[in-house]
Amino acid sequence: MTTDGDVLLRLAGEIDDLGRRLAHVGTELRTVQSGTTPEQPQTEQTPEQAPQEQAAQQAPQPQVPQQQAPQPQPAAPQPTPQPPQQPVYPQPPQYFPHPHYQQAQYAQQQYAQAQYQQHYRQQQYQQPRPPQQPYRPYQPAPKVSLAERLTKEGAGSRLLAWVGGAVTLLGIVLLLVLAIQRGWFGPLPRVIVGAALGLTLVGIGLRLHRTPAGRTGAFALAATGIATLYLDAIAATTIFEYLPAYAGLALGLLIAVGGLLLAVRWKSSLLGTAVVLGSVVCAPLITQGFTPELVAFLLVVQAASTPVQLRQSWPSVAVAAGIPPLVASVFSTAFTGLGGSAANTAAALAAGGLGLALAVVVTIKRPGDAAALALLGAAPAPALLAALFLPKTQAVIVTASVALVLLGVWAAGQWLNGWTGDLAGAAGLLAALQTTMTLFDGSARSAILIGEGVLLALVALWTKKHVALFGGLGFAVIGGIIALAFDVPPTLFFLVKNRADGDLAAALLVAVAILVVSITLPWVAHRLGLFKAASENVVPWLFAGVCALYGAGAMVLCGALLAVPGRSGFLLGHVVITVSWTVAALVLLIRGISVVGLRVIGLVLVGAAVLKLVLFDLAALDGLARVAAFLCAGLVLLGAGTRYAKLVASR
Repeated sequence: MTTDGDVLLRLAGEIDDLGRRLAHVGTELRTVQSGTTPEQPQTEQTPEQAPQEQAAQQAPQPQVPQQQAPQPQPAAPQPTPQPPQQPVYPQPPQYFPHPHYQQAQYAQQQYAQAQYQQHYRQQQYQQPRPPQQPYRPYQPAPKVSLAERLTKEGAGSRLLAWVGGAVTLLGIVLLLVLAIQRGWFGPLPRVIVGAALGLTLVGIGLRLHRTPAGRTGAFALAATGIATLYLDAIAATTIFEYLPAYAGLALGLLIAVGGLLLAVRWKSSLLGTAVVLGSVVCAPLITQGFTPELVAFLLVVQAASTPVQLRQSWPSVAVAAGIPPLVASVFSTAFTGLGGSAANTAAALAAGGLGLALAVVVTIKRPGDAAALALLGAAPAPALLAALFLPKTQAVIVTASVALVLLGVWAAGQWLNGWTGDLAGAAGLLAALQTTMTLFDGSARSAILIGEGVLLALVALWTKKHVALFGGLGFAVIGGIIALAFDVPPTLFFLVKNRADGDLAAALLVAVAILVVSITLPWVAHRLGLFKAASENVVPWLFAGVCALYGAGAMVLCGALLAVPGRSGFLLGHVVITVSWTVAALVLLIRGISVVGLRVIGLVLVGAAVLKLVLFDLAALDGLARVAAFLCAGLVLLGAGTRYAKLVASR
């Protein structure tokens, strides 16, 4: 087996051999420089070659014939075997004046280093490799059922401790309520007794936490004591009025922050969740219902949980602290009733604003956090619900403010990760929709909704955001439904009614908006890659074409009624509609020579024009209007057929 000593000896021999070779090169170079003939260096001889060379040297050399008489030659001695001689190498001189000496030394060092590295790699390759582990498919961890958790060692003690803490907290709240109802003690002793009880429970929990066996009870006692202190602060502020509102909120914030920091120090998300739930669930019993003051104290708990949510990924704490203020604000609005109140509106705006800010901050730190995204989606609900019970002006201000904030977050979505920007944009569009529905009425409502749909479609084309396109579709659908119900109903095409010029002008504007949005939405969807070409997917383009025809027909009819009021304008409008359909079909057929989709739509439009002539114009029109409709449509169709045939033949 080769050892490191053998390797070093071999390396030393190779270095010596290299030195001898370099010395020989130096000798030759000096000989060339001096102009003398270099001596032949002795070469290494093997033991087999040495006797042969000695015999050759001792053999008699052939003599050149002389003029003298030949003399008898003695017999040649027999060669005797000689021991093998060691090869003699020329020793390098002590002084080497050649200018390439340093380069030769560097080459010698590089060669030695390369030989050592090569040997080291060979030794590594020769080492046995560990056997490869067989492939094992991924197996998810088995789910633990509730029964298995309860039967686990120590689960019973933990369950008893937490149930005991919850029952104790509820008993304290009931005792406080009963003392108030029956007049036991005075207000000040009640507050002092509650604070002392809470501090005692927290102190016992801190002492029990020193031993591992008592930590389960320590968590339950500490959570119960902190919740007792928080509820005592609420009672001192709202019921007994010993503390002003700002002082009570500051004291509550201090208590909640202390409890949650204790949970962080003990590294227990369960303790943090218990502190939050104990403080917010029993709070309505102290405030005697859902009031703006209750919402304020719940917001204090949510604000206290902000550092914990930024430092720890505890979804249970985020949900327990974020959802109760929103629910309490909704119930407070419902109990306030119509007309609302300034305090309730302020509480609703504060709940939504704090929830939105906390959700955005958490998603920046942890993109894709499910609890933060849920809080972001639910944050605008209290303010939007409160606006429904306010007068028109105040409601518009509230909803517009919410929409601006959310749309601002959406606009900053390029600096946000995950779904934060898109979710904020969807909520902002909902607030903008409520603002439009509240601010406008009549024909202006439908026209502005459809116009907003067009604007959102263009925003989607510019920003490449699908949320804007779907929002525009939603606005257009809602505005179109309102328009079909009130502004341009289907009866407009069948019944002659005397309508005011203002209503006809508004209907004309709505019809133009329907035509524009029917063209813009599918075009933008196709540019964004959501719709295929008409030749590959005809259905959405066909539906958009029907909507565009409806808008164009309503536009023509309303314009005709504005120009010629009464039945004459009605008949004129239908003649123009039939002729315009045939002209549009001609244009589509000509442009669709090489595009299958346009050609199909043109043929469908021809069929629609013919059906209208036969089913409607023939029965509804009379006199000159009927003749004009048939003659104009027929001539256009003849011209279209002739022109189309020439184009097809010329291809």
